[in-house]
Amino acid sequence: MKQIIRENAFALLISSGDKLRATHSMMMLNDDDDPDRFYLETHISRANPQAKVLKNGDELLCDFLGAHSYISSSWYEQINVSTWNYEAVQIYGKAEIMDASELYNHLEKLTYKYEKFQQCPVFVKDMGKEFVEKEMKGAFGLKIIPTEIYIKQKLSQNRKEADFQNIITQLEKTDESGKRIAEKMKLIKSNTL
Repeated sequence: MKQIIRENAFALLISSGDKLRATHSMMMLNDDDDPDRFYLETHISRANPQAKVLKNGDELLCDFLGAHSYISSSWYEQINVSTWNYEAVQIYGKAEIMDASELYNHLEKLTYKYEKFQQCPVFVKDMGKEFVEKEMKGAFGLKIIPTEIYIKQKLSQNRKEADFQNIITQLEKTDESGKRIAEKMKLIKSNTL
C-alpha cells in the first residue's frame, strides 16, 4: 500500500457536503512518528471550491491509481474476455485542516521530495521564509487521518500458468505502464510483493 501511494502520489481527493467534489492533488504519506500509524498530507488552492467548504472532521476519500494496463484476450490459450490489470489504493479518512506551521512543514517536505533529484534544486529554505509565507496564503493544507483502507491488485492471479507467463511476455512489449504491471506480476510469483 505504501509503495503504491509513494509511486503514484498524484491522487484524487474526493469529498461530499453541499455536493460531491474532487480535486487531483499531490499526496504525501507521513509515517515519520510511527510506521504502523500514518496519515496523508496534501494541499490545494484556497480558491478551489472544495477548499471553501472543507472543515475539520469531514470525511474524505483519497483514490490512488497505481500501475495499470490493458490485457488482451488474444494472450490466453482459449477464448475469454479482455480485461485490465491494475493496482489501486483507496483511503477513507477524516480531514484535519493544517495550521500555518504544519502547512509550512508540509511544503518543505514536499519540495524536498521532488527537488532533491533536480540538477539545481530549489528548496523551501532557499526561497526565504517571507516569500513562502506570502505564497502559502493561497494554499489550503490538509491532513487525512485514515479510517478505512482498501487495496486492490488485480494482476491476473486467477490465470493458469501458461496464460500468466504469456501475459507477462506480451506486457513487456508494451508501454511503460504495461512493463510495470509485468514486473508486479513477476513479483507475485516470487512472493515478494
